[in-house]
Amino acid sequence: MSIRYVDLFCGIGGFRYAAERALRSRDLIGECVFSCDIDRDAQNAYEANFGERPHGDITLIHEHDVPDHDLLFAGFPCQPFSIIGESKGFEDARGALFFDIARILRAKRPTAFVLENVKQLAGHDEGRTLSRILETLDGLGYHHSHRILNARHFGLPQKRERIIIVGFRDPASIAWPLAPVAMKPLKDILESDVPRQYYASERIRKRRLEKCQRTDEPTIWHENKGGHISAYPFSCALRAGASYNYLLVNGERRLTPREMLRLQGFPDSFIITGNYSTIRKQAGNAVPVPMVQAVIERVLDAIAGFISQEDLPPCRSQDLELSKR
Repeated sequence: MSIRYVDLFCGIGGFRYAAERALRSRDLIGECVFSCDIDRDAQNAYEANFGERPHGDITLIHEHDVPDHDLLFAGFPCQPFSIIGESKGFEDARGALFFDIARILRAKRPTAFVLENVKQLAGHDEGRTLSRILETLDGLGYHHSHRILNARHFGLPQKRERIIIVGFRDPASIAWPLAPVAMKPLKDILESDVPRQYYASERIRKRRLEKCQRTDEPTIWHENKGGHISAYPFSCALRAGASYNYLLVNGERRLTPREMLRLQGFPDSFIITGNYSTIRKQAGNAVPVPMVQAVIERVLDAIAGFISQEDLPPCRSQDLELSKR
């Protein structure tokens, strides 16, 4: 049996990689029947890796032109809700793109959906933005729940907290994947032979060393907006529009394109297109693949009775709840 899904605001395909892996883990066949993204560089990368060119501006796509599907995935634009941006929310045209998701849900009635955005969406406008989103989903008749998850708890050496909203057309509930997976050591994602072009200037490296001491094990040095520098055995969240020196490996060099993709869980088989600036933006806008995969697996478990008469394999993850940290 084939599960049909759509990949909205698809970027370079993080949701698609996660969906393909999740479906395989449940012995299911998946078919992406529609994808869209307005960014041409992202379209180029998606086409290079999946052999299909995504459609463009979702606001120009009629909902009835989207094929019927079982699952809807969307990492809708986060800039309107981010603390890094101006946090205009629905006043920003990109924030209003959620309502394009809503009109597709209303027209096509998929069995379930998974949405992703920045953690700050939960508290934006004192919670009113999220409340409006959830009220819209209520009005569409979907049973929904949400959690804030961290990529670090799903094996990636990156502290990246995101809100995930899942919904079901029929009454169902998700057993959220809250058990931590051992974080991959930073050294496992770092390349050994890095060209000099990725190294920061002598002035920047010297200034970093004046504020932070070298460590024996690899670390990524993070400089916040106030100029404070911290060294961690993992990366702080990749950001599409951050300064080139926002994150430096061992305080001396920038992450390579492949390292940024590895921090998001993309396979080394991923074909890189475009220049450094392009892939930096793409990686910063992508979803953490293992984290989203774990959620999709649980969604598949929850809807097993709706899409198949056969039982799906039991979930292999533990169900221990993380303490808040």
